[in-house]
Amino acid sequence: NLLYTRQGGLESRFTMATPELAFCDLARSQNPDAICTHMPEKYYQEDSFFGGKAPLSKASGYIIVIGMGLGMTLLAAILTHLEVAYTRSGAISSEFFNTAGRSVKTGLTASVIVSQWTWAATLLQSSNVAWNYGISGPFWYASGATIQVLLFGILAIEIKRKCPTAHTMCEIVKARWPEAHSTFLFFGFSANLIVTSMLILGGGATINALTGMDTILASFLIPISVIPYTMYGGLKATFLASYIHTSIIFVVLLMMIYTIYVSEFSSNQIWTMIKETSSYTEEECRHIFSEDFVQGTGSPTYTVWSALPNKDKNTPPPSELFLYREEKSKLAECLDADDCTKQFACGGVVGNKGMDTDTGSYLTMISLEGLKFGIINIVGNFGTVFCDQSYWQSAIAAKPASAHKGYMLGGMVWFAIPFSLASSLGVASTAIQLPISATEAGAGLVPPAVAVHLLGSGGGWAIAIMLFMAIISTGSAEAIAVSSLISYDIYKPYFNPKANGDDVIRVSRIVIPIYCVLAGALATVLWAIGIGLGWVYGFMGIHIGCAVSPLWFCLTNSRVSAKAAIAAAWAGCISGYVAWICTCAGLGDPLDRFGLGTLSSMLAGNVFSIGISWFICMGQALVAPDDYDWQSLKEIALLDDDQSGLDAEDLSEEKLVPALDWIKRVGWSTTFVLIVLWPALSTPAGVFTKTYFAFWIFVVIAWGFFASVIIVGLPIYESFGEIAVITRALTGLGGGASKD
Repeated sequence: NLLYTRQGGLESRFTMATPELAFCDLARSQNPDAICTHMPEKYYQEDSFFGGKAPLSKASGYIIVIGMGLGMTLLAAILTHLEVAYTRSGAISSEFFNTAGRSVKTGLTASVIVSQWTWAATLLQSSNVAWNYGISGPFWYASGATIQVLLFGILAIEIKRKCPTAHTMCEIVKARWPEAHSTFLFFGFSANLIVTSMLILGGGATINALTGMDTILASFLIPISVIPYTMYGGLKATFLASYIHTSIIFVVLLMMIYTIYVSEFSSNQIWTMIKETSSYTEEECRHIFSEDFVQGTGSPTYTVWSALPNKDKNTPPPSELFLYREEKSKLAECLDADDCTKQFACGGVVGNKGMDTDTGSYLTMISLEGLKFGIINIVGNFGTVFCDQSYWQSAIAAKPASAHKGYMLGGMVWFAIPFSLASSLGVASTAIQLPISATEAGAGLVPPAVAVHLLGSGGGWAIAIMLFMAIISTGSAEAIAVSSLISYDIYKPYFNPKANGDDVIRVSRIVIPIYCVLAGALATVLWAIGIGLGWVYGFMGIHIGCAVSPLWFCLTNSRVSAKAAIAAAWAGCISGYVAWICTCAGLGDPLDRFGLGTLSSMLAGNVFSIGISWFICMGQALVAPDDYDWQSLKEIALLDDDQSGLDAEDLSEEKLVPALDWIKRVGWSTTFVLIVLWPALSTPAGVFTKTYFAFWIFVVIAWGFFASVIIVGLPIYESFGEIAVITRALTGLGGGASKD
């Protein structure tokens, strides 16, 4: 391998066996002040990756948001029509619209869980935490948001056992604790609004960065695109669309993993590059990323060497010897300030274990900030699963024999998305040293930056399509969830107690577009005041974490009273806000979006919100226990007398009790492995060696591959009978309606 360097007309030729390490050693032997960087030369002294320049045309943004929205509407409408026409008898009832007939099988249930749980934050924020905290970030994002889905499988079986005719979580609350109904309606709507606003914030920022489309316009067009097909087929339409979305997401995920760890780099190269990134001093980072330099020969001079291998990974590119004299550096001013100590992924990570020095490495699970994020992630996502009607709706829609398996499978498959995707895109952003600013990372732009760098406009298209698939899928589920809450928990009990199925469908179809427009308006307001995806993600547990324990105990503990549930929810919420603000003030941070957005403040608020609520519920259950017999839950009425999925055999205790025992054993043991055992076993490794990192990446790739095969193939396998019926009917070879 040959490398040429030039300085003042003097040319030297060197032969290197291992380009990356030898290159940097060579550079420093020639000039002790040399800075060896893997950053591609075209990014030297850039202060942001996108810099206001969109890699795709503005027309591309409209094609993605409007064209794909209409395309998915048409496809979902066709699939729903075929399913209703050839595998069911009769028109769409309110039960089918809001519960998908309660007959969804394991594979499709898992696919829907994956789709609903794949927010914009899953695709974007997970790579941001890799950019911030290193390899621990993707793990804590994935594990901290998987356990909720696994444990919700317990509630999914309890719903089938104790209230098989329910439509919403608040309907269940009202049947047991009538006086608590309005309280949990408030937190239910809050969860839906928070999730939807994060979808739109992440989507709007990414579409703007990739195509130049106005952020406000994108924030309104994105939710509007989910309206038509959601209104047409209700929950089953969103389920069928969710399968398509999930399949596309996993295709793009595999493409990104292959590009980074097979096509462009290897795990060994990424390890070497990240090791070098962690070693930079603050001064060296200034010189790599500062834009205000002029070429000259004054003192001090710094040599910037590029060691990034070219496409064939054998010969590094010829590199000029860059001589710069520092005149002025905006970055230097920021690096000296308390509120922006890290503008780029350069140098060590504060709170992480280092290798041979005090410099924190990106290649370790021993990360204080990563652990803080993990706790915030766990609390916040308990809130957005247990308080989000869309997850209760998926449990209600699933066949009794499929509910627990669907949630378990969905959780384990979903784990691959943040874990594998962020361990690829997020880690690569640090290794390559792309000039992604903290502002861009906070807006969720790490994945599109890496994709555009490696794959050009095709990478931008891939990320935009994957993101839009996630947004439209989760957005439709949220819209159906809100319409169900309003129809069954407000309209029917308080405005029209005699409402029939047609009335409920009509109200649902009115609510969906109104909610989508309001969600777009809320996201626009948040964007206008400077609140981004990452900030909302950390905040959500403070507001809704308090409702988790009462909702859990509503179906699992007969001793918790309505008064305790109400007190726990409001006391937890207030305590969370107080702890959040007081911690911020106590640390000396300003009481603004920057100070309140720090990990320590967010952590305190999240822990107090969920912790105080749990203590109140448990305290009352132990000191003054209630004695509830579960009977009123079984009296929730169906509107259309549609008993699909409610066969007596499926709902028998002989089937449901073993299922409950199974999900408890598997759910709790898997939770222990993901949040205790796995991190504990990774801790002795300290800073990952090249071999350990290669093993870690093997797990990343394997998990992503097998998850893709399962989630794409299983729903087709389970629905083969229905597919055959429809195919025979369409081809004139026979077939007809079947309720199977």
